[in-house]
Amino acid sequence: MTASMRHDARPILAITMGDPAGVGPEIAVRALADVATFRICRPLIVGDASVMRATLDGMGARLRLNVIEQPAEGRFEPGQLDLIDLHNVDLAQMPKAQVSAMAGKAAYEYIIRAIDLAMAGAVDGVVTCPIHKDALNQAGYHYPGHTEIFAERTHTRDYAMMLTAGKLRVVLVTIHISLREAIEQINVERIVRTIKLAHEAGLLLGIEHPRIAVPGLNPHAGEAGMFGREEIDIIAPAIEQARALGYDAQGPFPPDTIFFRANHGQFDFVTPMYHDQGLIPIKLIGFGEGVNVTLGLPIIRTSVDHGTAFGKAWQFRAEAGSLMEAIRLAVQMAKVKRQKH
Repeated sequence: MTASMRHDARPILAITMGDPAGVGPEIAVRALADVATFRICRPLIVGDASVMRATLDGMGARLRLNVIEQPAEGRFEPGQLDLIDLHNVDLAQMPKAQVSAMAGKAAYEYIIRAIDLAMAGAVDGVVTCPIHKDALNQAGYHYPGHTEIFAERTHTRDYAMMLTAGKLRVVLVTIHISLREAIEQINVERIVRTIKLAHEAGLLLGIEHPRIAVPGLNPHAGEAGMFGREEIDIIAPAIEQARALGYDAQGPFPPDTIFFRANHGQFDFVTPMYHDQGLIPIKLIGFGEGVNVTLGLPIIRTSVDHGTAFGKAWQFRAEAGSLMEAIRLAVQMAKVKRQKH
């Protein structure tokens, strides 16, 4: 590594290739073909060289593949694609744009390598391309998604999923469970923990006094108990407890209006009670450009907000807007984290 590279202020980001049968490889190439990416960070792909070569050829991308063993060996220059090659895909045998155990196993291994690099301090953050849950399961890895893999590998107990699109940021109280289970699992402790994680995310994003809106579970936030008592018995007490801890939490608000208010700048975060309560407004506002962030981890992790898109995978027409936003957010978080330390 040259002296200039040692003093390079751009954060190093490990970008996992995602499921090799999906759009992950091509959106990674598209992001690294953009010179703007190199102005803000040092991107490093964690994936498979044979897949990346086939993707570069298919896209006609003028990027030179630079296979390395460790991040310190990277060139991180426009026109280069630095890659840590796990050599775990047989491209002749892997079905493209389909679920397979081979692809699921490979995607899992990219995630683990990237997490370990971040935990060792070799990279400043991890940005993930999409994986397929069924492929993971076929490979023997029974996780609902990225979030739970990151939490387990980093030994994190208190974590949450945050999604951003435009000015709207949501931090989910419950994540990948059925609606019935979500309602059963909503309690004071879980809501307070989510508010705390939203507050800490705000600080990491450079927001000095994060304003957190807490929606109700029921229509009209329960209408004073007419449509349910969760707001009275659980959500309001959780907000009071959070405020006593020093967090600027407000609510409970009617769920059908609070996202509009937050998107217009009245709040910095909303803490939806269940997955679709938060994901529907996020995807309505910024479909294809949203970012998924795992909060509570000892490392930075951002991700695209879409799936493997098998319907267009390996046709080399996928857009990289969400990945570019995920990279930009990871850079922002890495810079604030560096300043705080």
